[in-house]
Amino acid sequence: MEETPTPPVQSPPAYYAQPKFLSRHSLREWWTVLHPPYTLLHLSLVTVGACLKGPVSAPRLLATLAAFFLAVGVGAHCLDELHGRPLHTSLASWQLIAAATLGLGGAVGLGVVGLVVVGGWFGAFIIVGVMVAVGYNLELFGGRLHTRAVVVVSWGGFPILTAYYAQHRALSLAAFFAGAFGTLITLAQQQLSTPARDLRRRTLSIEGVEHRSDGTTIPLSKEALLAPLENTLKTLCRAGPLLALALVGARFLHF
Repeated sequence: MEETPTPPVQSPPAYYAQPKFLSRHSLREWWTVLHPPYTLLHLSLVTVGACLKGPVSAPRLLATLAAFFLAVGVGAHCLDELHGRPLHTSLASWQLIAAATLGLGGAVGLGVVGLVVVGGWFGAFIIVGVMVAVGYNLELFGGRLHTRAVVVVSWGGFPILTAYYAQHRALSLAAFFAGAFGTLITLAQQQLSTPARDLRRRTLSIEGVEHRSDGTTIPLSKEALLAPLENTLKTLCRAGPLLALALVGARFLHF
C-alpha cells in the first residue's frame, strides 16, 4: 500500500507571529497585529529625527513617540488586519475597529496638544499622518495611496521630519537628508519583507536544486530562501534602535 504524502505545513504569517512567551492566545494575536520589530524600527526613526539637533525636549520626544506608536503601531496596523486579514488572526472586527479608533484618536489628541505647543505648520503633519494611515491601509481613493512609494516615505521619512519639526518648529536641509535616510531604510525593509511575506503566506513548498560551479548541488527549499531575507530583516530592525539609543545618549547623557 502506498503511503499518502504528508501535506506541507503552512508557515506562520510572520517570523514574530504568535510568540510562545505569551501564554494567552489573545495576547499573542495582539502582539502579531502590532508588528513589534517594524514598529520599533519606525519609532527609532522618530527618535533620530528628534535628536538630530540639540537641544532636545524630552517631553516633546516622548509625546511624539507616543503619537506615532498609537497612529502606526496600533491604528494603522489594526486597519491593515481589518482589511483582508493578512495575519489570519481571530480577533473580532469590532475589536480591531475599536483599537484603530483609540489609536488614531489618541494620536490626533496628542497632535492637537503639539499644535498648541509647537504652532506653525504642525497641523499639516497631523492631517497628512491621519490621511496616509487610513488611506493606505484601507486602500481608499481607489488604492492610489496603497503604493510602495507612499509607504516608504510616510513610514520612513515622514516620522523623522515630524519629530524634527516638533522639536525645532522648522525644518532644515539636514532634516531632509535624514528623512531620505529613513525613506531608504524603510525601502530596504520593504524590499526584504515583501518576498518574505510571499514565501510565508502564499508558498506551500519549493522544489529544485542549485547547481554550483564546483559540481556540487544544494537542494532548494522554502526555508532556505526565507532564512536570509528574515535574518537581514532582524538585523535591520535591531540596527535602528541602536542608532536611536546612541543619539538619545548623546543628547541627554553626553556619552
